[in-house]
Amino acid sequence: MNIFDKLKFLSPNAAVSGKVEWLIVGLGNPGDKYSNTRHNAGWLAVSKLCEKYNLDCTRLKFKSLCADAMISGKRCLVMKPTTYMNNSGEAVVEAMNYYKIPIEHVLVICDDISLEPSVIRIRRKGTDGGQKGLRSIIELTGSEAFPRIKIGVGAKPHPDYDLASWVLSTFKKDETEKMNKAFEKAVGAAETIVLGDIDKAMSNYN
Repeated sequence: MNIFDKLKFLSPNAAVSGKVEWLIVGLGNPGDKYSNTRHNAGWLAVSKLCEKYNLDCTRLKFKSLCADAMISGKRCLVMKPTTYMNNSGEAVVEAMNYYKIPIEHVLVICDDISLEPSVIRIRRKGTDGGQKGLRSIIELTGSEAFPRIKIGVGAKPHPDYDLASWVLSTFKKDETEKMNKAFEKAVGAAETIVLGDIDKAMSNYN
């Protein structure tokens, strides 16, 4: 039975049990004015995961909106940090320390302006690449060795365009459908990574 056959038998409605083994962290900014912006791609992907697993991700803990879920047979804490992007590491470190989660089991989903909208890139570790949420996590954990799913949101339209204005802009109408598919792909990639096969996730979703 291959990894995707196994996934078919893992119910999104399974009862939550056992110790927390993974953190699944979607990076973004809290508040309605940021809800559909490029910088919130991580939050939007986690929202798609919550929709699939019927999760109520509203419990405030570890400076995040949280939910417990059984994903790919593993108990996961799903997190949307409410620290604002630049301080995302604060939320991650609190949850890591509480549950004694190794850095290799912290899966981060975030936006990437170097990728075209809706393109997915999975990496098992790496630098922050200029993404300030990743930078905060690396600085506060002292490690780059965590897997991440990067979702392309597109580069700014011209060199002198203000970067902050770009990442805090909303998706264009013709990008919305593509981005929704990207969020669905990110969920599938997260399931595969948590199941224990990041190589398969990279092969099938990159």
